[in-house]
Amino acid sequence: MSDGIQFSERTSVEQVEEGNELAPKFDKDGLIPVVTTDYASGELLMHAYMNEEALKKTIELGEAVYWSRSRQVLWHKGATSGLVQKVKALLIDDDQDTIWLRVDVLGGGASCHVGYRSCFYRRVPVGEEVQDKGLGLEFTETEKVFDPKEVYGDAPNPTKL
Repeated sequence: MSDGIQFSERTSVEQVEEGNELAPKFDKDGLIPVVTTDYASGELLMHAYMNEEALKKTIELGEAVYWSRSRQVLWHKGATSGLVQKVKALLIDDDQDTIWLRVDVLGGGASCHVGYRSCFYRRVPVGEEVQDKGLGLEFTETEKVFDPKEVYGDAPNPTKL
């Protein structure tokens, strides 16, 4: 069905910035960045990318579908883990080159493959704090929502060195 979804051509700055046509701008690799937040709290959950097919499928399904750069495949969030992201709002920025998803996360509320609720579970010291503490990361989440080994089994870890 996503074949029926067609994006508009980008024809003018006015059309892109002030018009009502969806004309997303994908980068040279065919990707558009996506910021995903919790619909109710506004908490930042993750950052990912979509290609054209992933964006169309997200619109069609009402569930987040991303492009996995590490695995080079479409990634329907929660297909393996059950942590499906139901899209409550899909917004696009002024020049249509960034997506903001506001989602409800099913299956326990976590979005991070490491097991934490948010992928942003560590804080980097800044300013004078760096002089006092150095650059050691500080965990902002102390408990995992789930055990990744139980959820993903022997599936390959998407983090690449």
